[in-house]
Amino acid sequence: MAVTQLALPPALPFRPSRNSVEMAREGLPMHSNALLLRRPAKAFAAFAAALGLILGSGVALQAQSKNEYDLKDIGHRGVGKGLDFYSLSKEMALGKTLAQQVVSTAHIVKDPQINEYVNRVAQNLVRHSDAHVPFTVYVVDSPEINAMALPGGYFFVNTGLIMAADDESELAGVMAHEIAHVAARHATRNMTKAELLNYASLPLIFVGGGIGYGIQSAASLALPLSFLKFSRGAEKEADFLGTEYMYEAGYDPQGMVDMFEKLKALQKHSPGLVAKAFSTHPATPDRIRATEREIAKVLPPKPEYVVTTSDFNRMKARLAMLEHRYREEDQLTRANRPSLRHPAAANKPHSKNGKPTLERRPE
Repeated sequence: MAVTQLALPPALPFRPSRNSVEMAREGLPMHSNALLLRRPAKAFAAFAAALGLILGSGVALQAQSKNEYDLKDIGHRGVGKGLDFYSLSKEMALGKTLAQQVVSTAHIVKDPQINEYVNRVAQNLVRHSDAHVPFTVYVVDSPEINAMALPGGYFFVNTGLIMAADDESELAGVMAHEIAHVAARHATRNMTKAELLNYASLPLIFVGGGIGYGIQSAASLALPLSFLKFSRGAEKEADFLGTEYMYEAGYDPQGMVDMFEKLKALQKHSPGLVAKAFSTHPATPDRIRATEREIAKVLPPKPEYVVTTSDFNRMKARLAMLEHRYREEDQLTRANRPSLRHPAAANKPHSKNGKPTLERRPE
């Protein structure tokens, strides 16, 4: 992997201000900024170290990708290792807090049969993944085609995704992709990068002259590209790992490709059905081709795969029945609500077609 090299201008000799020299000679206390200015090399070293961690954290993702080809060691391949300020316990605590916010605002499906089915599919995928946190699964009553896995294994699956899937392997493909994001710890590693960037910007306040300007100019060009590449790399890794997980769980990995194709078509013809999370990382032809290459080159063919199950068909039919019932109940509730109507025109002497009219008062 090519590492971006930042071309820095030659360092200019540091000349402390006259005020700081006079203060030092007179033994007066100097501001902490002045103390840092007396040692610009240390400030630069702190910035360079933080900047190196930011840029280098993308290298760790690529370095461990070789292990991701080893199917027999799934769960013990070091997936998710790398620069991360968050321990697993902190990640789980963060995810729990975020999940509570989602549960408090979303309409969570309470049907025990649907919840048991979706949880069973998810836990089967988790058992064949690199995730090291327990998963808590919720089904959200929403027509949007979406699934969302928060840090720490809090997993939300929309009913719209279940209804959009033609078979269980398509549903499993999207769920496996989201589980892969948790296994690779993409959320907390991204947050770590953001924290490092905030830390790395501090020395620029204190480093003056050509050094500070040169670093600031170079960083403004290199860092956005680095973050963009990481985001695409994270989606690519989730595609790769998710396809492995569903394959190891027994599903036909072609279901991932089929769902990509379906999302691509829906984004074009019915964009309102596809959640914004998918629109920011669309199922591009490159992602589809990469998954097809993985299936052909990495995954040994099996004599048989799980494409769908009777449970999937039954749960999909049950969801359709429940949605129909909810619509009927909603219509009944609306019918019983009080409503305002225009009085009949015959009962209103000063009205026309049921609408009030203005007339001159008789003198």
